[in-house]
Amino acid sequence: MLSESPESPTRVLLVTGLLGAGKTTALRALEDLGWEPVDNFPVRLISRFLHTAPGPGSEHGADDKAAPLAIGFDSRTRGFDPHAVMAEIEALSEAEGIGFSTLYLDCGAEELERRYNETRRRHPLSGDRPVAAGIAAERELMEPLRRWADVVISTTDFSTNDLGRTIRELFAPSAPQEMTVTVSSFGFARGMVPTADLVFDMRFLDNPHWDEALRPLTGRDEPVKEHIRKDAAWAEAFERIRDLVLFLLPRYEAQGKAYVNIAFGCTGGKHRSVFSAESLADALRDAGHSPTVLHRNLDSAHTDLVEGATR
Repeated sequence: MLSESPESPTRVLLVTGLLGAGKTTALRALEDLGWEPVDNFPVRLISRFLHTAPGPGSEHGADDKAAPLAIGFDSRTRGFDPHAVMAEIEALSEAEGIGFSTLYLDCGAEELERRYNETRRRHPLSGDRPVAAGIAAERELMEPLRRWADVVISTTDFSTNDLGRTIRELFAPSAPQEMTVTVSSFGFARGMVPTADLVFDMRFLDNPHWDEALRPLTGRDEPVKEHIRKDAAWAEAFERIRDLVLFLLPRYEAQGKAYVNIAFGCTGGKHRSVFSAESLADALRDAGHSPTVLHRNLDSAHTDLVEGATR
């Protein structure tokens, strides 16, 4: 059994996704955390690779265990077949007892097209067609891996620093290997969170955006918090949401789920959803969990056109 070797990696993370979505940035962030990164790897050779002793400088920690391993691959790999990749990993996991996780990096089509236009690079799947056609073809090809992945990060609104911070929060090797709980906020007017396991729509609460004194503030500011707390629906709704989440988390963990993303949405993603996410994170900490909090649209510009759809 590979897992019995003292040089076996304690964790194996597969890093994949759409070209231009940030795989290189993610692997560099993992390397800074002490992972051993390998990029552009032919996945069909992964069994042979894992049986190879790590090279000099790849040890991590003082207990002679190999560094956790991050293997990057994408649609450019020769003979790439998502279904074959999944079958290979599942067979290897069962035969060798290795614990694999998969990180998929996604990104909106318009943002990917902008990135390609900025770098003036041709999309490998576009041929003599526009970049958008290559992106669409790749998205269709990669969709089985996206559905299969343990965690999906959309980098549409991320800077390089944002992605690096998220990788550090989720994949630090020194973190306890328990279920990772993420509580996030977002604005419906700017698109859903595609990776959320639980989504709570907080647009039934009175919108602070329409109070000129509160508009420039966020759900982290006390005047906004007080405004939302005064809404007659807040206390009971939050209590029910909190109790549901606390009921579900241990059951997710019992089923072996490694990552749970709980998302709160409002219209613009700056007031009600932010306060709700922060409130739930506090409640989860009180219950003994250690959630990561992400606010997707907290720094987005206010626009009445965005907020105007819902008061």
